[in-house]
Amino acid sequence: MSPTSPVSPETALVRLGLADVRPPAPIGNFCFGVRAGDLFFVSGTYGTTKDADGNDQLPITGKLGRELTIEEGQASARLVAINLLAMARAELGSLDKVLRVVRLAGYINCVPGFAQAPAVLNGASDLLIEVFGPDLGKHARIALYQPDLPREAPLTAELTLQLHPDK
Repeated sequence: MSPTSPVSPETALVRLGLADVRPPAPIGNFCFGVRAGDLFFVSGTYGTTKDADGNDQLPITGKLGRELTIEEGQASARLVAINLLAMARAELGSLDKVLRVVRLAGYINCVPGFAQAPAVLNGASDLLIEVFGPDLGKHARIALYQPDLPREAPLTAELTLQLHPDK
């Protein structure tokens, strides 16, 4: 816990009902994340949830500006952030090892002319701030426009975290 964050990230996960979220299964030959010095790079993922059998499913699909509203995109972005944190937690053992959120990069599946990718990605940014607090959770960010994504995913994102040097 930091003096600028009211609770530890692990406590925040419990309060948000996210402590038992399992990361999505990798759909390729890669790991959830890699540490390089004090930075931890979390692999990109989608806004999947687990079905009753524990299989990954995309509860929200489609293209922003065609099938999906900004609010539906934000809901998918929140799921993406939940998965990013679950992936980091699986590799690190605890999100309490995170000193701060550094950067979020989001790729929004949208129609040409859609100009609200930053608003969509706020769904992920807001969750990061809920978990890490306003000082440690606020991050650098890029929201890119993507003409298509596999599985009709509304977006994908990747995350960079700075870790405590002593943890």
